[in-house]
Amino acid sequence: MRAFILGGAGGMGQGVGRDLIKQPQVASVLLGDLYPDPARLTPKLRDSEKAKLIKMDVNDHDGMVKAFKEVDVVINCAGPFYKTAVPVAKAAVEAKVNYIDICDDYEGTEILFNSEIDKIARDAGITVLTGMGSDPGTNNVLVKWYADRLDSVDEIFLYWVVSIAELAGAAWDHSLHMTLGKVPQYIDGELVHVEGGTGEIAADFLEPLGTCKMRYVGHPQPLTIPKYIKDVKNVIIKGALIPEWVDDLIKLQKDTGFLGTEPRDIKGTTITPYDLALKLWETIPQGRDNGPQSSGLKVIVKGQRDGKQVTYTADMVGRMAPGTGLPASIAALMMNAGDVTEKGVVAPEGCIDPAKFLAEFLKRGARIHQTETISSLLQV
Repeated sequence: MRAFILGGAGGMGQGVGRDLIKQPQVASVLLGDLYPDPARLTPKLRDSEKAKLIKMDVNDHDGMVKAFKEVDVVINCAGPFYKTAVPVAKAAVEAKVNYIDICDDYEGTEILFNSEIDKIARDAGITVLTGMGSDPGTNNVLVKWYADRLDSVDEIFLYWVVSIAELAGAAWDHSLHMTLGKVPQYIDGELVHVEGGTGEIAADFLEPLGTCKMRYVGHPQPLTIPKYIKDVKNVIIKGALIPEWVDDLIKLQKDTGFLGTEPRDIKGTTITPYDLALKLWETIPQGRDNGPQSSGLKVIVKGQRDGKQVTYTADMVGRMAPGTGLPASIAALMMNAGDVTEKGVVAPEGCIDPAKFLAEFLKRGARIHQTETISSLLQV
């Protein structure tokens, strides 16, 4: 198998690459990046005979198509995905090569499903798998795993926490962008849009994360999960950046216009407040609490089985780069083995066999804390 990882020198891309080079069926891994400095790579990738770092720009459509024709799968880890998911997928479809991304921006997902990309991919017999990271990705697969064990699914709650100690590059862009404007949620059987960064609740995560405040964020699952899990009433996704002061400051910046996207003239210079805030967020002042080197997921699936109410809960905690990169690597290997047969644009819950995926995920050291709660439904 020959793989092309776009954004290959970034943290998520390297997470994919480090797993792929270990696999005997993988012959080569091309790491395409706008800034192809070997010093950015970890020694395992830099010293691997299978890995090669090359320059690639997501705005170079012809260059991507030419490069993609030489591989078996393209794995897009170049965020932010509201800017990159669609152009990279278009290039992969034109090259007639299977595509995977770790897209966590709902805008890109919405376009992929509702544009000509889906039909062209189907006609070409290729798969465009979007959202195959951690969130979305692993939690989508867990949702399917639990849904398959229920007669019906009523509610799905997806919560995540990311420490800013793990944030870098495009991840900051996504972290600010996901709170702007109205974001999708699936409530009472309908897709609705709520104000990003609102709806605060507290949720408990595994140590060292503890109790965190969660707010509505703009992720793809409210768009994709109802396509595959019928009659679900609620698909809610909320997230948090920790320490708590980070989300509080982002909310204040949003409320006071510092995350505005309309250009402003400042003493003869045109400045977009969002771009300035993003640049400043890239450098956290010395001495501020950056939180633990850890991030977490919580998946809650509620439904019915044999006339009883059943609630499944899954909790995970770990480092963000391997937690996001490993799912994409596993999916690429499953494609190569013929375990992903759906063609066209598809989300993880629509094409990934949960049992096979979770077996590989656990084999790589992942740990999932699961609970099942069963209660009788009283009938009067």
